[in-house]
Amino acid sequence: MRESVKAQKERITEILRRLDREYGTEYRCYLNHDNTWQLLVAVMLSAQCTDANVNKVTPSLFRKYTSVRDLAEADLSELEQDIRSIGLYRSKAKNIIACARMLMEKYGGEVPSDIDKLTELPGVGRKTANVIRGNIYGIPSIVVDTHVKRISNRLGLTASQDPVKIEYELMEKLPQDHWILWNIDIITLGRTICIANREKCSECFLSDICPSAGDH
Repeated sequence: MRESVKAQKERITEILRRLDREYGTEYRCYLNHDNTWQLLVAVMLSAQCTDANVNKVTPSLFRKYTSVRDLAEADLSELEQDIRSIGLYRSKAKNIIACARMLMEKYGGEVPSDIDKLTELPGVGRKTANVIRGNIYGIPSIVVDTHVKRISNRLGLTASQDPVKIEYELMEKLPQDHWILWNIDIITLGRTICIANREKCSECFLSDICPSAGDH
């Protein structure tokens, strides 16, 4: 049965209430970093790679490259070897150097907060830009990663598979004060309970208000 707008709003309110109760409302970032440019690099490395694997690489990487300038002046083949254990390391190394050079040339080595300026950087899409905006600058932003895409679909908040469309749909449906939290909480849910292809619906605190519960 098709859900009315009013009914969906009430269900979303309850979903958010339960997520707050279960996970709290503090902002958390699963990628280790000490400053803005380190988070930018870490998020670029995380594409099609787990945060855990990125966190294994970045300590030595950031000891070697201590500034945006260091990365802008890095040797491509050397950087490739530094991140070789990360998937797509060749293209990521190329993008990181190009991104660092643009940051130096256009922004004095600082990472901008504007969405358009961020997405102009090589290797930076809306997902990466929104991580920076939300986690660093506190700008309400919705990050659509694989967990958000899959679970937002399962919860019936979107039927789209396009990350940009999902982002805008969620912006319409979720209150702004939960935009950043949505990604944080849904990542946790997706790693512990609503695991891809092996969802633990019987253990989920949202199962009674999830239209996809028990359908796997």
